[in-house]
Amino acid sequence: MVNNIQFGIDVLLAQQPVWKSKRIALVTNHAATTRQFLPSRLALLQQGFNIVKLFSPEHGLDTTGADGQAMDNAIDTLTKLPVISLYGDKLEPSRSDLVGIDLVLFDIPDIGSRFYTYLWTMSYVLEACAALNIPFILADRPNPLSGNLGLAEGPMLDEQQCSSFIGRWSIPVKHSCTIGELALYFNSSRGINCSLEVIPCVNWHRNMYYADWSASFVPLSPAIPVFESALLYPGLCFLEATNCSEGRGTASPFRMAGAPWLLGTETAGLFNTMIPAISKDVYARPVVFTPTEGKYAGQRCEGIMLHVADSSAFLPVATGWLLIRIIKELHPKDFRWAAYPTHVNPSGKKHLDLLSGIWNTESLFDEALPDFVSVVKRCIVLNDWSMQVQPYLLY
Repeated sequence: MVNNIQFGIDVLLAQQPVWKSKRIALVTNHAATTRQFLPSRLALLQQGFNIVKLFSPEHGLDTTGADGQAMDNAIDTLTKLPVISLYGDKLEPSRSDLVGIDLVLFDIPDIGSRFYTYLWTMSYVLEACAALNIPFILADRPNPLSGNLGLAEGPMLDEQQCSSFIGRWSIPVKHSCTIGELALYFNSSRGINCSLEVIPCVNWHRNMYYADWSASFVPLSPAIPVFESALLYPGLCFLEATNCSEGRGTASPFRMAGAPWLLGTETAGLFNTMIPAISKDVYARPVVFTPTEGKYAGQRCEGIMLHVADSSAFLPVATGWLLIRIIKELHPKDFRWAAYPTHVNPSGKKHLDLLSGIWNTESLFDEALPDFVSVVKRCIVLNDWSMQVQPYLLY
């Protein structure tokens, strides 16, 4: 394990920037900490940074808000600063929110997946700062799923038909970039032209996963409590668009799939037979669980739990798609696609397409099971993503 990695926030705290005493608005949440696990907002104040206002993303400043639940403005109990929610009545700071602000500082850990919304909060703040000529400074953080662009997975997002707050712009589902790199990429490729500075991490390299630099995972949201949930999330999040539980309301969200009608042993067996054609060193075992919230709350579910033996070769999107196709195959009378209502998509319709980024995704899962492996490979393979982002890579 590498213990000398410094996050962007650690690098910043060791500096004396000329803007330290200016009026700073900080976009952050409780998952943003220093290497010593001190909340970034508190560490900045203790070092004399003039933070006057906080902005928070989905799940709120304390990261405990339920998935898709609107969050209100508040007062931070830790710093007593006002908190403006960017997942409530608006998704970007208003002009009045930024009156009197000299610069905006961003420090929120990302998960490495297109449909995790912290990334898109960053994109809206970037645009808001550009519109008002306010400098935007981003303290970068490692991608917990590594920066190995060879393991990035599509599909790319079709902006004409599938743009939403779980995917505004065309990037892969698993993008293998840091949030700072994506800020640089968006600022240039989208013509935002904000006055942007990214403070890079130190001693992180692209093949490193979260477990390579820390033995203790800081939960990013209620359903990402441990690293394995984050690792599997880009694939098992697609279960949200089905009538299968994705493990919310259990100790292992996004590591499990289940339902009262699901055949756990049969599903695990077929999955273990087929998965080597798609991804190495991942195994399913049958489990029984009773979620306390979400789908089938309080009901006994049969299902499977996934175990990733080697994260360095794991393809979560391909794995999640294969698992759903197998469940559909084994349960033709019970399996259904489902809506997934959230604050940003109240009807919950077309959730599968918004997750995948491509229109009419359901039709892909109508392909015969023996042919589905080739369907998955065709959809996740990326032709030129690494070339697109190459000029903006920091590591």
